[in-house]
Amino acid sequence: MIVLLCLSAVFPVLMGTEVVNSNCFLATDCSDVYSSDKTSSGVYTVSSIDGPVQIYCDMIPSGENHSKGHWTVILRRMDGEVNFFRPWDSYKRGFGNKEGEHWLGLEFLHLLTRRNRYKLRVDLEDFDGTKAYAVYESFSVDSEADGYKLHVSGFVDGGAGDSLSYQNGMKFTTFDKDQDLWKNNCALQHNMGGFWFKDCDHTCPTGLYLWGKEDDSVHFGPHWHHWKKNWKSLKAITMKITRVM
Repeated sequence: MIVLLCLSAVFPVLMGTEVVNSNCFLATDCSDVYSSDKTSSGVYTVSSIDGPVQIYCDMIPSGENHSKGHWTVILRRMDGEVNFFRPWDSYKRGFGNKEGEHWLGLEFLHLLTRRNRYKLRVDLEDFDGTKAYAVYESFSVDSEADGYKLHVSGFVDGGAGDSLSYQNGMKFTTFDKDQDLWKNNCALQHNMGGFWFKDCDHTCPTGLYLWGKEDDSVHFGPHWHHWKKNWKSLKAITMKITRVM
């Protein structure tokens, strides 16, 4: 069911050439879902100009000053269940299981961040159960015509270090669409997953899931280099955004 937000006042909504009175509007992200008194974490259906979209909402407060909760999850790795070695169109539209591993979709991310201001939080966990996070106070994604270019700034350290700023300003690369600065294709020959690569990366959450079975020299797995200054595959990594009011 699509989440509707209903207001006490009546607002005119322009639809084509007709003006229709409505006291409700469609939710577009987890901040809207939370505002509609749906405060439990889980999968919800929201709207976009391309139609209904399922998203996972993490409603749990983060425990620090960077959000009260209602995060929209844009990427989650946790068990290797989903194959992230996918072409451009898959990353554009999104894929995976919203209850588990998934990528939300570049086009939806662009539409969200074009409309409102967002911050990004990245949560990490290694195979020993140790956790850390990083926050970026500003996060946005350009249009497909601009290569879905990444913009992040305002890093706040939660113990993870800053592994994403190196890739700020980069276009998105997949194995069938090379937009990185490396002489070869980072997604095809380095990480086996699409992401915003430079030459190539300090982090790649979409890399080949390795269940911790590798040494420090292997860069294939989902990694965040500045946490422990190594390239070991992480057990879990989640990227999620929340609207800046």
